[in-house]
Amino acid sequence: MLIRAATAADRAAIAEIIVPIIRAGESYALDRAMTAEQALAYWFAPGNSVFVAEVEGRVLGSYYCRANHAGGGGHVANCGYATQAQATGRGIARTMALHSFDHARAAGFRAMQFNFVVASNVRAVWLWLSLGFEQVGRLPGAFEHPSLGEVDALVLYRSL
Repeated sequence: MLIRAATAADRAAIAEIIVPIIRAGESYALDRAMTAEQALAYWFAPGNSVFVAEVEGRVLGSYYCRANHAGGGGHVANCGYATQAQATGRGIARTMALHSFDHARAAGFRAMQFNFVVASNVRAVWLWLSLGFEQVGRLPGAFEHPSLGEVDALVLYRSL
């Protein structure tokens, strides 16, 4: 698996990954009706470093990394990750996560924080906890899941 910086040529492949995830409405607190262009604008927002996970020349995952906040919070990174639905369970998210830790350290970040991890996304929660994140907060009923109703969102944090 190759993790590399995303290029303009990767935009369509990234859209194919992130748009269905956004539309499902189960893990990102984003407007489910976002167009592909809006989703890509979010993923490639100014200040985001964007990467893709490539297997045999095919983009199967992507992540972005950015500062969680400006000013006094600028030393803490925040990332978003997405894996092609058909490629789950192949270690792509874990590989991207480990890459993101190295990237964030090299960019001068000293910690990483995820502000809004949907508690019902058990695979993601398990992955982050297994990689050393601590749950430092719980937001009761903060996420409106399309089939489960109100579910908690977690705040996860780890030093780099």
